[in-house]
Amino acid sequence: MSAREQALWTRARLGHCGPPLDLLTARFDRHVFAPHEHAEFSIGVCVGGSEVIDYRGGRLRLGPGSIVVLAPDEMHTGGPGTTTEGYAYRALYADPALLTDGILGAALPHFREPLLDDAELAVALRTAHTQLSVCPDPLEVESRLPWLLTALARRHSTSSPAPDEIPGAAWVAHAVRDRLADELLTPPSLSSLAADFDLSRYQLLRAFRTTMGIPPYAWLAQYRVTRARGLLEAGGRPAEVAAQVGFADQAHLTRWFRRVLGVTPAAYRNSVQDRGR
Repeated sequence: MSAREQALWTRARLGHCGPPLDLLTARFDRHVFAPHEHAEFSIGVCVGGSEVIDYRGGRLRLGPGSIVVLAPDEMHTGGPGTTTEGYAYRALYADPALLTDGILGAALPHFREPLLDDAELAVALRTAHTQLSVCPDPLEVESRLPWLLTALARRHSTSSPAPDEIPGAAWVAHAVRDRLADELLTPPSLSSLAADFDLSRYQLLRAFRTTMGIPPYAWLAQYRVTRARGLLEAGGRPAEVAAQVGFADQAHLTRWFRRVLGVTPAAYRNSVQDRGR
């Protein structure tokens, strides 16, 4: 494989000790895949160049921003769309159950058109894929990808969407918030929390987002940042503080600290200590 032909696999987990979900970041010049199939839904976003996929007796042509949805156990190939440029894409391989939470019935969603034009969803899928490939935090993976996959099924499959109203949504959201705060080092999975409330994971996410304004992983990250501030003010080192509040590492803490407060943990610690002198 040449320097311009690269494929990077990342294995994320859907919640603490949850099932795996594979993410692929690829850039090829000439590579052509042999006919193959996946047990999962294969969902890809083209991010550069031109790609062709042979699927269901036809040929799909993808350009930047195209979304392709290939059903489980369906044979397909993939390769460059032209002889002069390669192709780049982000793909994820989702268990079929991840697409059924927000629709009616137990049947798998059917996509009449495998090639989708949905700029908003393409950007959201690409952004989530890129960020989660760098730091596959289990709660963030479980909060973001099932939500996006449900949106994919509701917008573009033949299935009917399930009702959005969640009885007792505020009570559910506050109970979930309290559980996350109490167990910030090893937060429970959303699927286990949803089962406790006899809800689907999508319903739990919707109740939380509607009430709190943000998804569970973002609320927990901000709560962890608040806890980290106190430890930094007491003289804690960022790497130690990251572990004490449940971030994967110092880089994970820094990413969220800058999002919430606009500075790095080290800069915050130094400025607080300078003021105290």
